[in-house]
Amino acid sequence: QVQLVESGGGLVQAGGSLRLSCAASGRTFSSVAMGWYRQAPGPEREFVAAISWSGGSTAYADSVKDRFTISRDNAKNTVYLQMNSLKPEDTAIYFCNAQVSRRPLWPWGQGTQVTVSS
Repeated sequence: QVQLVESGGGLVQAGGSLRLSCAASGRTFSSVAMGWYRQAPGPEREFVAAISWSGGSTAYADSVKDRFTISRDNAKNTVYLQMNSLKPEDTAIYFCNAQVSRRPLWPWGQGTQVTVSS
């Protein structure tokens, strides 16, 4: 059973930066595309960014394009999300997951809270 542990969230002022990390257990990490998702208060969990298994291809939601960068280190079974120029509307709990066509594959981790103050 793969487990996902997100970290790196916190409270930051608008315009600031944070770097999120997601460590995955299990042998399959390096063979799957990974994604970041977020959930603001409410039932919807939205796609944020994705990266191919090799790291050679990335995709972003329009709302974060040119501000966020997804990357991965397969040797460490870890995927990252560098978030710059943060806005109050980026406030959410952030989750990572394996994904296909932006659809999550594995059980969710606990997530990490990001709060951006205005």
